[in-house]
Amino acid sequence: MRDMANIPMSRLEQVIDRFDQVEARMGATTDSDEIVALSREHAELKPVADKAKELLELKKELTEAETMMDGPDKEMAELASEEYYEIKERLPALEQEVQVLLIPKDVDDKANIVLEVRAGTGGDEAALFAGDLFRMYTRYAQIEGWKVDVVSMSDGDAGGYKEVIANIEGDGVFGRMKWESGVHRVQRVPETESGGRVHTSAATVAVLPAPENIEIEIRQEDLRIDTMRSSGAGGQHVNTTDSAVRITHLPSGIVTTSSEKSQHVNRERAMEQLKIRLYEREREEKDSERASARKDQIGSGDRSQKVRTYNYPENRVSDHRINLTLHSLDKIIAGDKLNDVITALIAEDQARKLAAMDQDA
Repeated sequence: MRDMANIPMSRLEQVIDRFDQVEARMGATTDSDEIVALSREHAELKPVADKAKELLELKKELTEAETMMDGPDKEMAELASEEYYEIKERLPALEQEVQVLLIPKDVDDKANIVLEVRAGTGGDEAALFAGDLFRMYTRYAQIEGWKVDVVSMSDGDAGGYKEVIANIEGDGVFGRMKWESGVHRVQRVPETESGGRVHTSAATVAVLPAPENIEIEIRQEDLRIDTMRSSGAGGQHVNTTDSAVRITHLPSGIVTTSSEKSQHVNRERAMEQLKIRLYEREREEKDSERASARKDQIGSGDRSQKVRTYNYPENRVSDHRINLTLHSLDKIIAGDKLNDVITALIAEDQARKLAAMDQDA
């Protein structure tokens, strides 16, 4: 276990003081916007402040026990000695827990997401694999209690999807799903392969944060808005009127569409999608700057990066970013064990950030 005894006392007191200030302000303000903002900060700070208080109290008890060990009363000194070594055993785990809680959070970790899965190289097999991935994520969302809303999909000729886009809403969706961005590769024998040869295909996954109230300035003159005939998920015909909306952001070339029955709703949804994509572009630029300055990231969000291989003959899933190999592909692709992979990625990311914090200390 890493030595966590270097957590500055002032850092713990700073967190507790800020938490107390937020609580006091929540009881004093009547401004609804401020109450919402304070409530969010309160929810984020509470687990950290509670553990920080617990740690400070335990360290106080350790000091008191150490003092009593040197006292004239031998019986009390013996009891204090037992308490001292018991606390010494408990401290490292609690200090590690607090240290993890003190890691700077991604501001978007609690955000909802837009999930995009697209077939890559491999023809029909790639589309089938894209379908397998999307079902995996749908099942995982169901396990986590998240809501999935399919925005658009394009069916593969032999099944699966050429492309599927969905909104996923829930508590902490981006914080867990952001690790899925990148190229996913599959190695298996296609049903149409008579010779039993293993083929390699790929699909790309993009996970975009969709935080509330995105503040992105979009000038009307930078937009081209087209209307077209609507078609629903899977391509089936929905409406004979030109109600679908396609918005092109001219400076960036980003195009978003929505194909509900209402043109008004479509315009709103397409604009919302545009803001999310522009927001993601800003995130990518900032992440690139940070990544070039520091090497404490395991690599998430890069859609061109090969992140994972699913080998069906060996029932194996390998995540290349952290050299993780699990022989439970059947359970992972079903969504039931995907959390094992995501949890390992989060743990590795925390370890790297803790090491970076130690270097900076």
